[in-house]
Amino acid sequence: MTLDHLAWTTAPHRRLNPLTGERVLVSPHRMGRPWQGQTEAVASTTMPAHDPSCYLCPGNTRVGGIANPNYDGTFVFDNDFAALLPDTPAGGTADDELFVAEAESGVCRVVCFSPRHDLTLAGMSVDDIRRVVETWIGQSAELGARDDVVSVQIFENRGAVMGCSNPHPHGQIWASRHLPDEPAKEDVRQRDYFARHGRPMLLDYVERELAAGDRIVHVNDRFVVLVPFWAVWPFEKMILPRRSIGGFDELEPADTQALAEALSAITRRYDALFRVSFPYSMGFHQKPLDGKDHPGWVMHAHFYPPLLRSATVKKFMVGFEMLGSPQRDLTAEAAAERLRAVSGEPRPDAG
Repeated sequence: MTLDHLAWTTAPHRRLNPLTGERVLVSPHRMGRPWQGQTEAVASTTMPAHDPSCYLCPGNTRVGGIANPNYDGTFVFDNDFAALLPDTPAGGTADDELFVAEAESGVCRVVCFSPRHDLTLAGMSVDDIRRVVETWIGQSAELGARDDVVSVQIFENRGAVMGCSNPHPHGQIWASRHLPDEPAKEDVRQRDYFARHGRPMLLDYVERELAAGDRIVHVNDRFVVLVPFWAVWPFEKMILPRRSIGGFDELEPADTQALAEALSAITRRYDALFRVSFPYSMGFHQKPLDGKDHPGWVMHAHFYPPLLRSATVKKFMVGFEMLGSPQRDLTAEAAAERLRAVSGEPRPDAG
């Protein structure tokens, strides 16, 4: 028995993520189930433009005693509590396959997006977001030039529910000696697809998604914002280029502006969906910076937001999802339809 396209909206089925080889169980018939579980408090959205107690605001002193400059754009500094250290000596265990450890070194930095404490990407202008993208480009080039760096991971955790310890608009950059697991899986799968088809997997995927249209949320002449067919999180999204771009070093000025526009569109639609400052973890996957050829690699961004059916109900990964595979009720197509339906205009309190 085969499952036709229409049955995807009602029948349980599994979807394959071709980037990782993993699957998600989709159970659309469960959308009507009642919820009596945990609800989250909605954080207050009233904040000052400058908070004298915030260790990221201009002119304030951080925990380690270092004073921030009175910056008026983006501001980058080495993380005062870095997970990676640049002077970690190489080495590890190699003689026991059951107890394997290896040294990991690197650099962790914080990127303040704006001097304004009360903004998020959703409340910033496209031009201000473009300056953030330009900062990412510069940091990728600087860190990627180090002999001890193979991966430059740019990411943002937004909202207390995603573990963000400070509401000031900021993200992080972790540059490491080894390629982390998620981009490593994507490297293998993209390389294999390119070897078999002679074209990048994600460019073929974007072409198919543009033709279908039902998972597209936003499009400009350089980038596509969509809910991936294999999405795990209820309102998960990706930003994908419309031409072959391996990393931040390959962005043209027009790409930089278009990427800023896409980031603005995606975050404003998130905020408009439940009329709150929408939490998420976001990050870019770009080609490994090991000096080797990575055919078929296409740079892209993942957005993983936890909210499920309202501003106060989040998705939990428990039970079968921890022991078997991820599961979702809301289909990717339904999620995209809901995101397309909102205006994407900033909330009145978004700065």
